[in-house]
Amino acid sequence: MDSGFVILSGSANRDLAAAICDELRHPLGRCSTERFPDGEVGVEIEESVRGLHVFLIQPTSPPVNDNVIELLALADACRRASAARVTAVIPYFGYSRADRRKNRRVPIMGRAVADLIEGCGVHQIAALDLHSAQGEGFFRIPVETLTAIPTLAEALKPAVDEDAVIVAPDLGAAERAAALGDRLGCSVAVLAKRRLSGREVEIRSIIGQVEGKRCLLVDDMISTGDTILKAAEAVREAGALPDLGVVATHAIFGEEVPGRFASAGISQLVVTDTVDNPAAKQAGVTRISVAPLLAGAVRRLVASASLKDLL
Repeated sequence: MDSGFVILSGSANRDLAAAICDELRHPLGRCSTERFPDGEVGVEIEESVRGLHVFLIQPTSPPVNDNVIELLALADACRRASAARVTAVIPYFGYSRADRRKNRRVPIMGRAVADLIEGCGVHQIAALDLHSAQGEGFFRIPVETLTAIPTLAEALKPAVDEDAVIVAPDLGAAERAAALGDRLGCSVAVLAKRRLSGREVEIRSIIGQVEGKRCLLVDDMISTGDTILKAAEAVREAGALPDLGVVATHAIFGEEVPGRFASAGISQLVVTDTVDNPAAKQAGVTRISVAPLLAGAVRRLVASASLKDLL
């Protein structure tokens, strides 16, 4: 592989960055992060990046604001150190849910964060399972949108019967559910949801047949888990088998969520390692690595090759 590039990692998920470098058989570049007593973030790149293509691995996961600022600091440091090109590999993009205004006096934070990233000298973004397709439009620079669906489908195949139903807990997850259903050879159902507040949702109807079927609920992220729990309740009321599974790309939930799922009869919880979350390492949670997928993206970007075969 071309040696004219370097991979640097912020502090948000160094294990994933190291795994990507292992896949590429390429060393992880040296940089350090310091957090001062007043909360400020300082970074230092500890090797030359002059004239090189720099890949910054940094999910903007909780604590979201700290990790966003660290990404900005790394990008600015690369720009000032005369890097030829900076690609931000953002396995999980925080603020991706803030993609529209609910009324006239609120910001579109997804766009605001995109402006900050561009302003610090990032030339290109590689992101995994953005919350919605319009998130790509926040950026004026190129955005390579990847999905973990092929990776998750490969991991799920041995344990998922073709008679199972892939369930989208809301209309926004319908395309993701359809893609997983195609790869697993399963039918798909979609729930129509109305959000009542930041934590409370209401399921209005189910599109598709779930009666007598084992259901696998799929979403891009799990935060509080309330949407999934409501969806599980709705499909059971519609006659689905009590044994349910859940699969999601981004595990941004707290340590109580796996226990809540288990208590609700959800026997299978599958997530990826886009986020370095101790709660996703608990017993009962299956964690699938996206390092091969992201390494494949880096390999193709270095070679200016198409990423189509990764989708």
